[in-house]
Amino acid sequence: MHCDLNNFYASVECLYRPELKNKPVAVCGESELRHGIVLAKNQIAKLYGIQTGDVIWQALKKCPNLVVLKPNFPLYIRFSKLAQQIYSEYTDLIEPFGIDECWLDVTESTKILGSGRKIAYEIKERVKSELGLTLSVGVSFNKVFAKLGSDYKKPDAVTVITKENFKQIVWPLPTKDLLYVGSATEKKLSSRAIYTIGDIAKSSPEYLKRILGKWGEVLWIFANGLDTTPVTPPLFEDNIKGIGNSITLPRDLTSYEDAEYVIRMLSESVAQRLRQQYLKCFTIQVWIRDSSLFAITRQEKLQTPTFLAREIAQKAFEIFKKNWSFKNSIRSLGVRATDLVCANSFYQLEFDSLKKFKLEQLEKTIDRIRKRFGHTSVLPAVLLTKPDLPCEIALHNKIHPVAFFK
Repeated sequence: MHCDLNNFYASVECLYRPELKNKPVAVCGESELRHGIVLAKNQIAKLYGIQTGDVIWQALKKCPNLVVLKPNFPLYIRFSKLAQQIYSEYTDLIEPFGIDECWLDVTESTKILGSGRKIAYEIKERVKSELGLTLSVGVSFNKVFAKLGSDYKKPDAVTVITKENFKQIVWPLPTKDLLYVGSATEKKLSSRAIYTIGDIAKSSPEYLKRILGKWGEVLWIFANGLDTTPVTPPLFEDNIKGIGNSITLPRDLTSYEDAEYVIRMLSESVAQRLRQQYLKCFTIQVWIRDSSLFAITRQEKLQTPTFLAREIAQKAFEIFKKNWSFKNSIRSLGVRATDLVCANSFYQLEFDSLKKFKLEQLEKTIDRIRKRFGHTSVLPAVLLTKPDLPCEIALHNKIHPVAFFK
């Protein structure tokens, strides 16, 4: 099953501010940091046509009396964990998909607790009575249809999609309702008279592959109910394919000096998270989005794996300089570590291995200091040189979507 907490951010805010219960509410990013878009909205705001992703001024134009709130991520994380505690009483196979969604595999639990439908209704009612939040649950024989089921009826609903009824429920839906069909894919499909999920299912996988590459075949599998991806709890370390951080800056970056500063800032966060997971990386990726919203991703391999911030930053900046000439200023920047291995894996030593070992011990010591006194208690001096690009912005920007494929 797939559990989706309805209008999550806005619903949590209304719990703590009951005076907002009957008002249109939207939780939005901070406009002064150029994150000023709608992250979540309540049901009343939806009636005005406000959508997730609307810029704040667009939302206010649709609904002048809209109550705009800043996000409180620690509070949302707390409620997310409380919901997962409820889920854990029904199964230990729980896979988060972002902060407000989870897949649950209750196959074995049905032998004791009853059907998937019964368990879904029980979980839904418990979340409502114990947390004060509503939940939409999709129940099905695979993850893709379970997620589609949780989106099918909202809020506070259960939808069961079986092998017997999925053609009647799923196939008439528009292609955009299928997992990973975005606006660009939808346009490609509609230009070839493929408008519904059923149209995808009835097309040949070879034809879809010619249109969309390997994703065409994946979408055909999804549409025909053939997905066999297991529900995989995050406690399995193999799930972690990469660790990264990206940010939209308070101002555009216009020089290599600006970019080097931000790359070092992001690398500090990525390196610390690698060490927390006892991992090192062989490959560094850099993601760049300019002021016209054009984006590129580039990557290079390291000779030996690392979790040192300075090595990640050095390689990331090398990649950046090779691939960006500042014809346009930069709005957003990201650094990601991939090709991960256990930190204690064996690999060929370098001539300066002793120096690297000492640097690793130093950064682990810094981790312990930061854990006790806060992340900004110890910083590279360079991160204090640009007050208009405060380092706290990236270091606190740590909520990331989770990929479907592991």
